[in-house]
Amino acid sequence: MTNAQIERGSSNVFTDLGLPDAAERQTKTRLALALNRIIKDQALKQIDAARLLGVPQPKVSALVNYRLDGFSVEKLMDFIVALGRDVEIIVRPKRGDLAARVSVLEAA
Repeated sequence: MTNAQIERGSSNVFTDLGLPDAAERQTKTRLALALNRIIKDQALKQIDAARLLGVPQPKVSALVNYRLDGFSVEKLMDFIVALGRDVEIIVRPKRGDLAARVSVLEAA
């Protein structure tokens, strides 16, 4: 058995992996999580979701499988609105010594 060191990660796995545009990737992933939850809660088939979102079904398949490179943050927010949910953006001072950040929170 080896003595492995455990390193505490940041709150963004994409940053921890050293990926470019980590903040945007995390924002898109959290928006996609919310979208997929809405699609599931509404028991929508991909073809029905595609019709509501105004995109071809393969785009919904990409979304459901978190292949998000073809989607902007704005487009993902538009999809949420198209599915009958509000999206709120709040700008406030950063907290203490922590770096300023973008966060996506889903309300029940």
